[in-house]
Parts: sequence; C-alpha cells; structure tokens
Amino acid sequence: MEISGIISALVIGTIIGLLGRLVLPGRQHIPVWLMILIGIGAALGGSAIAHAAGIDDTSGVDWIEWLIQIALAAIGVALVDRSRARSR
Repeated sequence: MEISGIISALVIGTIIGLLGRLVLPGRQHIPVWLMILIGIGAALGGSAIAHAAGIDDTSGVDWIEWLIQIALAAIGVALVDRSRARSR
C-alpha cells in the first residue's frame, strides 16, 4: 500500500466515523482516535459487503456503499460507547 492509500484511508475513515457518530442520538463518550479506527473498519467492511453484493462499482457516486459504511460506523460507535459506559 502506498502512502497516498494510507492517507486516503485515514481521511475516509475519519469522515465515515464522524458521519456514523452524527446519526446516533445523544452524546457518545469515545475518543476521536477510536472513532477514526471504527470509521476505517466500517469503510473497509462496507466496501467488502458492497463488493460481495455486487454494488461496489456503479456509474456515479456509490450511495448504497456509503450508506452501508455509515451504518456500520454507527453500529460500531454505539457498541463501543455502550461497552465503555459499562466499564465505568
């Protein structure tokens, strides 16, 4: 993987993590670095799901792939937030 791929993964992961956090109601108590990691994982997982479903390469913007990634990020943020709340 080239440096540009790593940088784009960080940027896309940050955006996906932020969007996943924004769609959840209330305040989430997770650090930014963890949100970025969740976003990167959601971006990779959403891309894999879209590829497996055959919807990863469409003409124009891949809205369905983005929605899958954001949903995965929201689920990830909610799970991590709840697990961190229980440990306090």
